[in-house]
Order: sequence, then C-alpha cells, then structure tokens
Amino acid sequence: MINILYAVIALGSLGLGFGLILALASRIFAVDHDERFEPLIKALPGANCGGCGYTSCSAYAEAVLDGNAEVNLCPVGGEDTARAIAAIMEVEPVKSVRHTALVKCSGGNRASKKFEYAGIGDCVSAMNTGGGPLACRYGCLGLGTCVSACAFGAVSVTEGVALTDHERCTGCLACVKACPRRIITMVPYLADVNVCCSSVDKGAVLRKVCEVGCIGCRMCEKACKYDAIHVNNNLAVIDYEKCTGCGDCAEKCPRKLIFDANLDKGPKRAAENAEQTADNGENA
Repeated sequence: MINILYAVIALGSLGLGFGLILALASRIFAVDHDERFEPLIKALPGANCGGCGYTSCSAYAEAVLDGNAEVNLCPVGGEDTARAIAAIMEVEPVKSVRHTALVKCSGGNRASKKFEYAGIGDCVSAMNTGGGPLACRYGCLGLGTCVSACAFGAVSVTEGVALTDHERCTGCLACVKACPRRIITMVPYLADVNVCCSSVDKGAVLRKVCEVGCIGCRMCEKACKYDAIHVNNNLAVIDYEKCTGCGDCAEKCPRKLIFDANLDKGPKRAAENAEQTADNGENA
C-alpha cells in the first residue's frame, strides 16, 4: 500500500514538474500575436488562389503585417478588399487595377491538326502525346485544363478554344498557371482591344496551320493613330497604356483576330480606359 502511495506521489511530482517546465517555456518562447491578423483574414476572400503572389490568404496577411506586401495585391477581392486592408493597417488606400485573363488564341476548330487525339481529356496529357494534336505549336488545345483550374466558372471551351468570361474572372492566375501552352495572359479589365494569337511563326508558315492566326502583316500597326500596337517577332502586340480602345486595328486586321474579348466597345468604355491610364500614370 505504501509502495503504491509512493508511486502516486512520484508520478504527481513528475507531472507537476513537467507542467511547470512547459508553462515556463510557453512564456519564454511566446510569439506576440498581432491583433490585426484576424481582421485581415476576415477582410480577405479566403480563396487561397495565389494570385497575390503568396501561397494563401493567411500568408499574404502575414506579409502585409510584416510590411513586405502592398495592401492591393488581392485580385479576387479587388478594390473593396484593398480599401478594407488599408483601413485595418491605417494606411492610405492604394488603387487596385483590375485585370482579367485572356486566352491568346482564336484557332480552335479552325486550326489544322497533325492527328486526332483520343487520349485523356486534359491539355497536359495531350501535350505529352507528340506535342499535342494541333499543327500550330502555339494553339489552344481546347481540352479544358484551364476550365478545371478556375474556381469561379470564368473559363469555358467554345468551338475548340478556351474563352474567359471577363465579368466572372477575378484575375487569380489559376488558369494562367494551368495552361501547358502558356498562352493565357493577364490584361487590364478595361482593355477593349486584344490580340488573340500567340504564334511567332512567319506568315507563310502560320497560314498552313491556322485560318485566323497573326501573319505579321502590320496593317494594324499602320491603322493605329496612337502608336499602341506593333508587330514584334511576327506577332502584333498591344501597348495597353497607349491603347484608347478605338478599334481601328481590329477593323483593319485581315485575319479578324483582333477583337474586344467580350468587353463592350464604345465611348464610355474608352473614357474609363483613359481614366485608368491616367490613374496609373499618377501612381507610377
């Protein structure tokens, strides 16, 4: 009986000792908790998409608290979230410029094929099969890997080519990262005019594989009064800071691959675009 009592006392003493050691360690190694962290997490959308450049919303919140990230980097939350974060951090709000994903291909069913693909319905798998079924090495494979990657239902495949719904797109970059062809890029939301082609092949080569790809004819370049579009490496490229959305290049393009990417054209949109360009100049 006495032996049992000694054992209980010994175990109790050990437990008490370890408890005191843990309590002391927790105080010595305690990490100060910034009370602004929880409000920041609540202000963020919780998408954990990585569009801000950080692995998660919590990682972005920590970076903001540490002074390593701007308050306007969340593409999903946009300007409302940027203002909320700025208020929590007690800093001046920074204007958030909305961007949207653009699939730089118009080929789809109008592009030539090397063979008929009957494998797994995934662009990565198709790429691993002889480089993909398309004769154009820059064309959209149209198997919807980007569609699966988008958590906001902003991407669809129509007539063999992926398209983005710019109203639904949050600019999270998930589709950009998912595309094995690297033909999805980010453009300003207010950009009326876009070149939907990624091929840098010469015109003579391009004509053999696609009915609508850019042939580098420079007619768009000649039509632009604002010096906003130039042919670089056989492909027309728009300078969005100069582009006014007038649409002259789209009208002159003989291949009809320069278009408004489902955004409204018109004086109001052009005025908004000009205002955003001016704001960007002031914030630079």
